Amino acid sequence: MAQFTKKAIVEAFLELLNEKPLDKITVKEIVDICGINRNTFYYHFEDIRALLTFVIDKEVERVTAKHADVASLEEGFIEAANFALSNKRAVFHIYNSVSREELERYLNSIAEEVVRRVAEGLETAGDVPELDRELIIHFYKCGLSGMVLGWVGEGMKADPEQMIRSLGALLEGSISAAMEKGRQRAGKKKQ
Repeated sequence: MAQFTKKAIVEAFLELLNEKPLDKITVKEIVDICGINRNTFYYHFEDIRALLTFVIDKEVERVTAKHADVASLEEGFIEAANFALSNKRAVFHIYNSVSREELERYLNSIAEEVVRRVAEGLETAGDVPELDRELIIHFYKCGLSGMVLGWVGEGMKADPEQMIRSLGALLEGSISAAMEKGRQRAGKKKQ
């Protein structure tokens, strides 16, 4: 029953978020849609910001679990972009609110997972110093999430699948090349 109630709260929240800005949504509206009392809402979530964090975390978990292998990571990014398109108004309401950092955290989480899986799946990964490996992951994570934030900021007009596939083709092998340079640097330091 508790999971059913939590799911109903999330669905009501997303419904409202697709209708109005985040800062205009109230707990009262959510509980009225769900037919529950305020205490039930607060049993599951501390406040609306905690609810937003929960929704974003669940979406990150869903996308990364579904696309666990490196070969499907591009598909995972496309799926995340399609989720954004199907909830376009909600994404704009988050993007234009004080909770924009939650959207950025979501994008950073997915981008970091994508890059980390690629980088750590390479043969040379074990030979690259941890600091260099983390720098490479951070650099590409920021690039990917920045690109998506730009796409959102520009109104999500470009076709995300075409954009992601083009970027994948353009960057193919670049993480591997950066990791190889890290491995080479480590070898020179040992000499």
